[in-house]
Amino acid sequence: MKTYMAKPADVERKWYVVDATNIPLGRVASQVADILTGKNKPIYTPHVDTGDFVIVLNSDKIALTGKKLEEKKMRWHTGYIGGLKEVGYDRLMETKSDKVVEKAVKGMLPKTTLGRKQFTRLHVYKDGVHNHEAQKPETIVIKGARN
Repeated sequence: MKTYMAKPADVERKWYVVDATNIPLGRVASQVADILTGKNKPIYTPHVDTGDFVIVLNSDKIALTGKKLEEKKMRWHTGYIGGLKEVGYDRLMETKSDKVVEKAVKGMLPKTTLGRKQFTRLHVYKDGVHNHEAQKPETIVIKGARN
């Protein structure tokens, strides 16, 4: 019995829509990362990009569990001396909630050129409107919504 290895020409890409309303951030990010890498397909091959496109809607209504909204911070360095910056997730969710989802998904993708290519197929929108109707995306329901 031989192991099947997918080739880039064999991959058919689909479009999926995920509504992130009242679903925890980590749960959305992990399932979206699986779709972007192609781990939800039977032809998954680690060294071939077999992933699909994902549209995440309502990123401003995503749930952060525990005290993450008050205590969690996003930190980065500008490259200058003393240039460590930080912003709380409460402020980020008000202004740039799409960046919060992108950061969570990017952290779950491989840190290689393949992972960077897979990340380009993620589209995150703050509200429930997107402009990808021509691609005929399928809706995926993620279990674990909070009330």
